[in-house]
Amino acid sequence: MSSVKTYSLKGKAGPQVTLPEHFGTPYRPDLIKRAVLAVQSRRRRPHGVDELAGKRTTAQSWQTGHGRSRIPRVKGRGTPAANLGAFAPGTVGGRVAHPPEARKVIVERVNKRENRLAIRSAIAATANKEVVESRGHKIESVPAIPLVVADTLESLTTTKEVRAVVSALGLEEDLLRATNGRKVRAGKGKMRGRKMKTPKSFLIVVGQDLGIGLAARNLPGVDIAEVHGLNAELLAPGTHPGRLVLWTKSAIERLGGEGLFM
Repeated sequence: MSSVKTYSLKGKAGPQVTLPEHFGTPYRPDLIKRAVLAVQSRRRRPHGVDELAGKRTTAQSWQTGHGRSRIPRVKGRGTPAANLGAFAPGTVGGRVAHPPEARKVIVERVNKRENRLAIRSAIAATANKEVVESRGHKIESVPAIPLVVADTLESLTTTKEVRAVVSALGLEEDLLRATNGRKVRAGKGKMRGRKMKTPKSFLIVVGQDLGIGLAARNLPGVDIAEVHGLNAELLAPGTHPGRLVLWTKSAIERLGGEGLFM
């Protein structure tokens, strides 16, 4: 197992910490993608139509022998074309042929061991400089990959303090990328409460949230998670592994000491 330096909140190198075996997991983008899609599928809301929609009608077919088509006709409306459609799909005023059904299975399930392996592989990808760069993160000024900082980061309570740490650790350029990358969403999502799209910036992983969650949540594209709450989507948003991650020392120690995701 390799070791990396820890950094203070002012960007100064400190003592080394041993990385857990998670960071040596083979790179499996196929498993990571499956695990991310499984997480995303659990957010979808089932929706469907009433099973009797379009069927509450008096329409019946005249059958043959009347010189008319056999589609169902509403009783009492005669034979004009505007009164033909009812009950039958593909006709004016008819029901929908194959409407969405609320009972459709939309949750994708992944085996527990596969999911754990996917999370470990996604953790290992965050320590691969080439994979992190290929995802679009700006890491020219970042002192080390993976980046481990002192536990005092967990106790910050204001966004101003977090921004100072971000600047000292060389993460300002990646945060600026997410800030400038905000744009208006294409399509009708603009009318449905999700007008803007924001690129993902770095992820902050802590051993215990002592205030950093509220302090950093307003930074564009930044996510905060306790180490035991990690999942594949946080580590590989959009199924693309190699997210830039800022670890605290206690998060690294808990990851290995408690055998998480093993």
